[in-house]
Amino acid sequence: MNSSQAKAEIKRLAQQIEEHNHRYYGLNQPSISDAEYDRLLKKLMALEEQFPQHQQSTSPSQRVGAKVEGHLPTVHHQLKMLSLDNTYSIDEVKTWYKRLVKGLSGHQPPLSVEPKMDGVSCALTYAQGELILGATRGDGSVGEDVTHNVRTIRTIPLKLKGRGPSLLEVRGEVYMDKQDFAELNRQRKDSGEELFVNPRNATSGSLKLLDGRLAAKRHLKFLVHSLGTLEGQKPPESQWEFLRQCQQYGFAVNPHSRLCKNLDEVIDFCHDMEQKRQELAYDVDGVVIKVNDLKNQARLGTTLKSPRWAVAFKFPAYQATTLVRAITVQVGRTGVITPVAELEPVFCGGVTISRATLHNFDEIKRLGVNSGDRVLIERAGDVIPKIVKVTQKLSKGVFAIPKVCPSCSAKVVKEDLEQVAYRCVNPSCPKQLERGLLHFSSRGAMDIEGLGEAVIVQLLQKGHFKNFAYIYRLKKEDLLKLELFADKKAENLLQAILQSKKQSLSRLIYGLGIVNIGEKAASVLARHFGTIQALIKAKQEELTAIHEIGPVMASSIVDFFGQPPVRALINEFKDLGLNMKESRSPRGNKLAGKKFVFTGELEGLSRQAAGRMVEAQGGEVTSSLSAATDYVVAGASPGSKYAKALQLGVVVLNQKKFEEMIHG
Repeated sequence: MNSSQAKAEIKRLAQQIEEHNHRYYGLNQPSISDAEYDRLLKKLMALEEQFPQHQQSTSPSQRVGAKVEGHLPTVHHQLKMLSLDNTYSIDEVKTWYKRLVKGLSGHQPPLSVEPKMDGVSCALTYAQGELILGATRGDGSVGEDVTHNVRTIRTIPLKLKGRGPSLLEVRGEVYMDKQDFAELNRQRKDSGEELFVNPRNATSGSLKLLDGRLAAKRHLKFLVHSLGTLEGQKPPESQWEFLRQCQQYGFAVNPHSRLCKNLDEVIDFCHDMEQKRQELAYDVDGVVIKVNDLKNQARLGTTLKSPRWAVAFKFPAYQATTLVRAITVQVGRTGVITPVAELEPVFCGGVTISRATLHNFDEIKRLGVNSGDRVLIERAGDVIPKIVKVTQKLSKGVFAIPKVCPSCSAKVVKEDLEQVAYRCVNPSCPKQLERGLLHFSSRGAMDIEGLGEAVIVQLLQKGHFKNFAYIYRLKKEDLLKLELFADKKAENLLQAILQSKKQSLSRLIYGLGIVNIGEKAASVLARHFGTIQALIKAKQEELTAIHEIGPVMASSIVDFFGQPPVRALINEFKDLGLNMKESRSPRGNKLAGKKFVFTGELEGLSRQAAGRMVEAQGGEVTSSLSAATDYVVAGASPGSKYAKALQLGVVVLNQKKFEEMIHG
């Protein structure tokens, strides 16, 4: 087969496989067996390997996932992603509808309805028919770039079918089926990892993974529900027309969506979906109701946070009554003591509930609950069950707040009278150490794959841990004494531990588990101070002078590093060879003061890596384009920023020119 024949065959196979993807995942109408699908995919990948010059970024073979270095870049939404107002009864829906009719001068419009997916909102942008961006909702104005992960979702077309517009942004919900969620948690339990609370929690975590290869294994799905931006084509006249158009482009649309002539049909749909919710393969927590005609939507407009032309009807929470067998307390990684109600098992919302959160001791006092009481529990949207109220007071007296830690018997105190939390004051508390070790080794921190809860508990029981540094003193013979550990598994864990020594200072700071310091704050601190020693010496005033660090965070940092055991731990880390520095200053200054924006896909170079090249020469990378931008670097399939750059007169560089500028 020559090159031109290979190019044609690669194109034919790619189109054929994507059509099968659409039929299987989008239409639920598979036309070939899994074995035949795998055969086609292997044939395509073999040809692409033999003729790499003909491999396209939209090829089905590229759904395996890519890895993003550092952290997820932020994305500014061109059109704000608004949230919906909620209604909790049919009467509230009727009130909303009356207000809507009044806004349309008495006109009673048809309404589009669909199940409200309990997933994660996501915006997809296509330029010239090719997927160029996938972004989370974030705060509505700014989200995170998760393109590397959405490309692995097979219900998302990498290239639109037919002739698409020059620019299209659609919005929808990324979700995980109940069955896939159960299988994921089973795998995590087997490997000793922390279980996800519910499918939405699992979906959110999967979308934000830096390694798209892991996201590809999570079987995420996507259903489109809204139009964001459209250029180069006549816009649809209605929501219903938009959904039909999306199906023609290759998107999956919720098959339960309906077009209702009047409010009575909407109410019937709401009742019907409430009855069917348990039968669906995925979680829904209500119904979304929209004015169908887009011109009427525009007439009604929006408030600051929500559209006036749409509303969500939320299903009632699942409730049941049961007996409180006992109230126990748990110790978190920061020493916070949290009460938990151990319940007589009761079936509620499709699952058996045996525990419910009580949040804190003030909540126990408010409820007036104690062991032996009958209570009403509630489970909404598959979140952790909670106690709503005591239905029958059978206990005597009130629950006593523990004076000593249930894990180490150290004193329990309420350090700040304005706070509700009680803490164990012992920094060497075994339970705190267990939770702290889990956090330290987690993917967002030191990313030590294989060091899950089951492994940590066993190592603690055998006396192998006194602090975090003991992770780096583990030997192969220590691991082989644990359950389910053989040579290969032990070697893999030791290799992961060794690799974690190279992690950035920001990850180390986050992994230490300083109260009130999350991943973003850890990154800010690492960049500002550059070394762990400089951070340790920082005073309260110096910390609060940093824009992103407030007084509460500053106090937490000073208090944490003021503890002698913490300083001793840092010295141990240094002796063990952990990275203690973060690069703050550029290696050159040839791009000092210059602002860069990237659009499109660069060949053999991620945007993150290209951005680091700019910053290393003193330049600045931004996500928003304006007249103040100096350069736009345009790769393959550039988005709308390319056209905007030309309009603004901003210099546009191709990849070759960009690399020449960087390397000389």
